Order: sequence, then C-alpha cells, then structure tokens
Amino acid sequence: MHRLQPLLHELVATVAAPTTALSGADGQIRAAGVQGAFHADVRVLSTAVLRLDEREPEPIGHADAGAGTTRFVSLARWLGDPGTDPTVRIERARTVTPARVAEEIRLSSTAAASVRTTVTVELAADLAPIELVRSGGRGTPVAATRSAGGLSWARDGVAVTVTAAGAELDERGRLRWAVTLGPRGDRTLSFTVRVDDPSAVVHAPARARDWSAARVSSGDQRLGRLVARSLDDLHALRLADGDDVYLGAGVPWYLTLFGRDSIWAARMLLPLGTGPAAGTLRVLARRQGARTDPQSGEAPGKILHELRRHEFALPGTGLRLPAAYYGSVDATPLWVSLLHDAWRWGLPEAEVGALLPHLEAALGWLAGYAGGFLTYHDTTGHGLANQGWKDSADALGHAEPPIALAEAQGYAHRAALDGAALLAAFGRPGGDRWREYAATLADRFRSAFWLDGGYPAPALDRDQRPVDALTSNIGHLLGTGLLNAAEERAVATALGGEAMSGAYGLRTMSARDAGYAPLSYHCGSVWAHDTAIVAAGLARAGFDGEATTLIDGLLTAAEAFGYRLPELHAGDARAALSRPMPYPAACRPQAWSAAAAVLLTQAALGLEPDVPGGRVRLRPLAGTPFGPLDVRGLRIAGEPVDVRVDATGAATMTGRPAGLRLD
Repeated sequence: MHRLQPLLHELVATVAAPTTALSGADGQIRAAGVQGAFHADVRVLSTAVLRLDEREPEPIGHADAGAGTTRFVSLARWLGDPGTDPTVRIERARTVTPARVAEEIRLSSTAAASVRTTVTVELAADLAPIELVRSGGRGTPVAATRSAGGLSWARDGVAVTVTAAGAELDERGRLRWAVTLGPRGDRTLSFTVRVDDPSAVVHAPARARDWSAARVSSGDQRLGRLVARSLDDLHALRLADGDDVYLGAGVPWYLTLFGRDSIWAARMLLPLGTGPAAGTLRVLARRQGARTDPQSGEAPGKILHELRRHEFALPGTGLRLPAAYYGSVDATPLWVSLLHDAWRWGLPEAEVGALLPHLEAALGWLAGYAGGFLTYHDTTGHGLANQGWKDSADALGHAEPPIALAEAQGYAHRAALDGAALLAAFGRPGGDRWREYAATLADRFRSAFWLDGGYPAPALDRDQRPVDALTSNIGHLLGTGLLNAAEERAVATALGGEAMSGAYGLRTMSARDAGYAPLSYHCGSVWAHDTAIVAAGLARAGFDGEATTLIDGLLTAAEAFGYRLPELHAGDARAALSRPMPYPAACRPQAWSAAAAVLLTQAALGLEPDVPGGRVRLRPLAGTPFGPLDVRGLRIAGEPVDVRVDATGAATMTGRPAGLRLD
C-alpha cells in the first residue's frame, strides 16, 4: 500500500519545544494522520477526544494566546434552554510547556434551569517515532496502566502519565466527570499529560529569553503584526544544549538541531542580539566533524546537518540517515559567515576568539574544494541525494552528481572573505590565501555558470554542464561578493519579473520553466526564508523596487496565514487568486520562516552594523513603501537601539553605542 505523508495545513499547533500538540481546529486529537502530542521525536499522546453525553460538541472557533496556549470554543446545543441562542458553551484551553500538556475544560451555562451532563475524555498513546508518522504509518497503541485518577503508558524508555483531578475512569478507560451546572453556572475540569524521556537528544532551555523583544510600528500594520507573532513562535521553538540555546527547525518534522536551518534563523535574528548566534555556533562547533565517514557524511571541519535520537529512516523511501548526519554542502560556509556577522553585530571578542579553532577547521574543510567548485555527492544510496537547502529528489531535475550548486559557491566565496577578515582581525595567518581563493572562485563561476538567458544556472552537473532553469537559488548570490555590479543587476532583473516575483513572495522556479508547478516542494512554491534572503540581498544591492515587491507579497501571505508564516506555500500568481494557497504538508511554525520577519524589518531599515570597524549603515528602502517605521528594542554590541524612519524616508537612530559613527 502506498503511504501518503499526512497533511498539516488545517491542524492547530500548540508549541513549547521540545513538546508540541497538533489537533484539529475543533481541539480534538484523533488517531489519524499527524494529530497528537509529541515530545522530542515521539508521539506521546495519539488521542484526546472530548465528549458530553457521548456526543462531540460542535466547534465554533479557536484562538491562540501565545504559541504555548490555544483556546477552542464549542457548543452543546442539545443541552440548556430551547431556542436559537446556544446556552451551554465549552472552552477548552490547551497549554503546552516542555514535557507537559495541560488542558482546562470550562463548561458554562446561561440556561434558566440546571443542566446535567457527563463529560468524558478518551485518551490513548502509541509512542510512535516521528519518522513513522511522517511516512503515513500508524503506531501500535500501547496498553494503558490505570491508577487512581489517571493513566500511564511506557515503552522504550519513554513514560507518559495523565492525572485528572476529580475524574473517574469509566469501563472504557476514559476520564469521566459527572457535572451539574446551576442556572448561569460554570465548572472547570482539567487533566495533565507529563512525559519522562531521559534518552531525548533535545532539551528545553532554562532561560526565559534569549533576545530582545523588538516592537515594530509602521504605516503598514502587517509588518508589526508579523514580527510580534513570529517572535512568539521563535520563543516556543528554542532548544538548548547545556547553557547554549539554538532554534529547532520546525514543527512537527524538524524540531531538533538542523545546521543550515538553525544557522540561518540565528543569522536573521542578529538585529535582536547575538545570543542565538553564539549559542548556535557553539552547539554546532561541539559536533563539528573530526573524522571521515562516508555513511554519515562526516569529515574533519564539517558542520552537522541534523541530529536525531537514533537512525532516521522513512519507510518506503529508501532514506536512512544516521542519528548524527552531515549531509549538507552549505552548513559549513554558513557557519563561518554566522561567526563573522555576529562579530560585526558586537559578539564579544572573547567569545569570537574561543571559536577561531573551529573557524580554521571549517576553512580547512572548504580548502578541500579549492581546485574546483564546492560540490556534493551521496555515495551511500540512502542519504540525501540533494544537499543544499532545496534537498528534495527532484529539485534539480535529473542532474547527476557530483553537483555544484550556485548558492553554495556564493556561500563559499562569502565564507572565504569572512574567514579572511576574522583571521586578520585576530592576528592569525591565512587571510591572503582565502582572499585569493575567493577571487579564483569568482572567475571560475563567471566562466561556467552563466546561461544564455542572462542569469546564472542553479547548478552544474557532474560533467560541468549547467542546469538550464531560472530559480530562486541565484538570489542567494546577492551580497556574497561573487557577482560584480552588472551581474547583480542581471540577477535582479531575472528575479524581478512576473514569472518569479508574481506570486505571494518569490517562486522557487520560474512559472515559464517546464518543471514549474505551484505545489512542487522546490520547483514553483514560495518559501518565506528564501524570499526574505533574496529581498534583503536586493535591498542591500540597491534594487529597492524589486525588494519591495517581494516583501509586500510575503506580508500579504502572512496576513492570510494569521501571521504564522508556514515553511512554504503555493506559488500561484497573485493575479489569479486573492490569497495564497497552503502547501498542505508544510511545517508551521518554522524557525527560518518566523525569523524572516526580522530580516524583512532589517531590509526595510537598511541597517548594517560593523562594530569592529566602528560604524553602522542606515539606508531605508526608497519611498518608504511600508509607511513610517518605528522599530524599538534592536541591539547592537549588546546595547538597546531604536530606529525610526519618517514619512519622508529620513532615518534616525537613538541609543547608538559609543564609538560607532553613522554612515
């Protein structure tokens, strides 16, 4: 039987990493698809169905109260007074904290007479691993052990207990309360799920906050709303390794350490402080490759791709990844640039200095590709066939490995220059070598990647033949220094047309390409982080109109998705549909989608600090396309900074650290 990955777009996520609850819009958790409560990478609750008098209440809506709490409202119209207006209402508040899911069920009546009802909650657990759920499989229910007022399940070292004050267990093993509501009365019931999982490889942070809670006000209210919701979601996605905090990639499939995702999210959050960057850098440095292992992709100096409890195998796909997997071509150069950018935002020199041996090791890995392009090739047959951020099997058509991605060359060029700057600043040798590496790579790229259409190919195949397609990959080259000014203009022109920018954000592939499909994972959909990275690059290069189009498209998408941007959405044209369609299997919330809100704000401000160089640049988008902009709670060199752009486009900064001149 062909298994289908469960759909996510209509589910409601309540999150406090590493714990997540996913339910229907009615609040019910049913034994279907990916519904359930998950801790780390195990489903710890597969059913939580509420009934009154053996009937499910009728849902009327739900509302978030922060990422960790969701309230569901429903009715029991068969109870209470006759007539049109309902008189018995149920409010179900679900609160998730790490290793704990608590529910309060408040029944209220506006009926003239007393109301009697029997409330039950059916609970079950299958303790299924996330990879089984993701592949469309179903776990085997675990037999519950009854105790006074509760239930428990245990398997493979994971233990789950449920307690419920005042509840009885009925003959079917359900929680049961007999409830009488007086006239205009109410009653609150509750139960709590607790998880004990000592073998989990991800853990909750002890600190309450790790970055500034910025506040954004603008003439276009969408931007401030997106930032507020995104920061709430990012707070819920925090994970820790010891004292170091990083961001789990996304709910539900990727709530763990992902090198590329965690690096990009931390990089986007630099305007709010260097804490997430420092934590991410150190966590990944501790797991930096030390040996050569083709099975895991590990190599000396290489940065980890993803971390799991055990081998991650998707049934029916042939994918089988070791618990610590290094199959990423871009995490290593991106790590180098995160260290450099954090230094420029004011990461203390002592913290930068402690990471310099890891910088040199990462550059040592990159040096292995100095004779050509940065490439990847999974030789095991069960790893990732594509190892850039577009890692689906069809992302590059039928290109045969080794494959050289365009954006990976840009990342390598930028990492070489960033590494050279750090080595020089800290009195270490090797800077000239890396500047020469960058210059040679730029020449080599210029001669091999450019297509007749006037833009670079997304990749070269094993025979150094360019993949002939217009994709968003090339937008990541902006700001890496790999392109000269004329080449950046050509990329901006290619990406700024309707075929790429005519959706609610930037399409991953041009609508004119033969491989385009609006619901393809990487060949026509829109990814929030991809759009934000390219928009920021366009703005930095002076292509304000093109950047504004992409930012506006993403803000429109954010509004349609309740300001919780999904991992990706469909690439349908804005002219064809009045709102973006969901990609039904997209993760939500997703760290780099949420962090994109901060990068969009930074791009609108044109804010670029260089603390070691003693300067900060401020160049807002021309024409103030989103109206006056007031951003409070930014951080440069650890100091609080506010920036305001008025209706004329004039920018002012308050709180600028001493010793920094404004360019």
